[in-house]
Amino acid sequence: QVHFCPLARFLEQPEAMFNQSTGFQSLLKEGGRHFSGVDETLLKNIEACKNLAQITKTSLGPYGMNKLIVNHLGKHFVTSDTNTMVTELEVMHPAARLVVMGAKAQEQECGDATNFVVSFSGELLMRAEELLKEGIHAVDILKGYELAQMKTLEFIEPLKVWSCKDLRSQEELQKCVKTAIASKQLGFEAPLARLVAEACVQVMPATPSKFDIDSVRVTKIQGGNPDSSFVVQGMAIARGPSGVETCKEKAKVAVYAAGIESQSTETKGTVLLENAEQLQNYTKGEEQRMDEFIKSIKDAGVDVVISGGSISEIAGHFLNKYKIMVLKIVSKFELKRVCRTVGATSIIRTGPPLPEELGYVESIKVEEYASQKLTILKTRDAKIATIVLRSASPNVLDELERAVDNAVNVVRCVAKDPHFLPGAGATEIELAHQLQQFGATVPGLDQYAVLKFAEALEVVPKILAENSGHNHTDAITLLYSEHQQGKKNIGIDVEGGSIVLNAAENGILDHAESKKWAIRFALDAVLTVLHVDQIIMAKQAGGPSAPQGGGGGRDAD
Repeated sequence: QVHFCPLARFLEQPEAMFNQSTGFQSLLKEGGRHFSGVDETLLKNIEACKNLAQITKTSLGPYGMNKLIVNHLGKHFVTSDTNTMVTELEVMHPAARLVVMGAKAQEQECGDATNFVVSFSGELLMRAEELLKEGIHAVDILKGYELAQMKTLEFIEPLKVWSCKDLRSQEELQKCVKTAIASKQLGFEAPLARLVAEACVQVMPATPSKFDIDSVRVTKIQGGNPDSSFVVQGMAIARGPSGVETCKEKAKVAVYAAGIESQSTETKGTVLLENAEQLQNYTKGEEQRMDEFIKSIKDAGVDVVISGGSISEIAGHFLNKYKIMVLKIVSKFELKRVCRTVGATSIIRTGPPLPEELGYVESIKVEEYASQKLTILKTRDAKIATIVLRSASPNVLDELERAVDNAVNVVRCVAKDPHFLPGAGATEIELAHQLQQFGATVPGLDQYAVLKFAEALEVVPKILAENSGHNHTDAITLLYSEHQQGKKNIGIDVEGGSIVLNAAENGILDHAESKKWAIRFALDAVLTVLHVDQIIMAKQAGGPSAPQGGGGGRDAD
């Protein structure tokens, strides 16, 4: 009878016993890593999130600094937009990625206040680190933070100072978006707010809550200054026509998605030409078929053809002959929007269009701005409006576009909830003030976390004061003294000589629902980070890494 001895392998190969990993490492594949404990995981995760918040903090507010980011493709971004920053930085640390996800969720939900999410998350984690070092357990911090969040969202309700009554009023919409634009483009907030309000009013549906941000497009033209930007009721495409026709009024439009050219055969063939006459007649058949095709388009009453693919030379010739204006749009998304604007159906066959497939434009004409041709399509009941932005450099144009994008998102949020809070850090200081009073009544260790949450809310007025050149200690002290007297709308004055101003009277307003979502997303990210007590990382998959000096070589493993 044979008995299996588990030690037999080690007795035969004594070195196998000593090569075994011990502890947790023995559970993982070779190359896996494991971190545990407050020092190795929690404090390192908090450190990573603080570093991320440090990057975005300085970009908060009208006088926020820009970041110059060069991505992996070598493209340059000069921006103070947090969403662009966190996207292009390609953050790899798993805990910092949670904060980035919170910021992206805020971008999708509200399209604004992303900087607040990252900065507030970093500040909450910094305060949590102080409590951890004092010996308070992470669970007590979590409970205190959750209680503070619940109370904060309650305290926000009575602070609302204004609500947008009429979404079809340009004046009211300008007031809604002015603060969002000023935080990105101080000095241009008035003209940009006017453009955004004008564009949004044009495309506002009968039910405002169904407002679609895709209805407001942006076209950028280099040259000129932002004051010369304008709104087009319809679409503005930054390219000229493909033919000689440049202007049509009250025209029917056909959209061919696959392009206008003769179909080539699937198999290759060889043609033997024996004399000059055969050579002359060779292309006549093709010309005749193309002539018939373009004539059938003209007979259908079409004056404008928009193509999503290439247009052959012979097709171009006959389109010019029948005085049909041709526009080529390569992007299928842009083509989709054009179809929506003119009310046409995209055609994918080579044949005359059916009457129901045709669209209509009031006018289509080509204009030139700073040597850039711009084709403008104007329709009767425009489902799309385009803001044509002008500026001297591509980077400024990109920043203006981001500011407009934020403003349009604010309009979308206002269509769902019209209430606004005082901006300029007034809301945050008032919430901190009320939370401190509430925190004094909380029993147990949760009290420390509630008070730290209140301290973390000071981050917004503190950064606004620092970025605008004020002493942040003086500014916070002055704000608290004003709010204790019951002046709830007093915030930081970033432009004038005085440190504080009445935010509501000066039209500095933050959207209430966006603020609530930002607090929720920031706290969700923070609680997730504080819940982590171990990090287990598998070895990265992939082939052998390239050697530093170039040439062939083996992986380090």
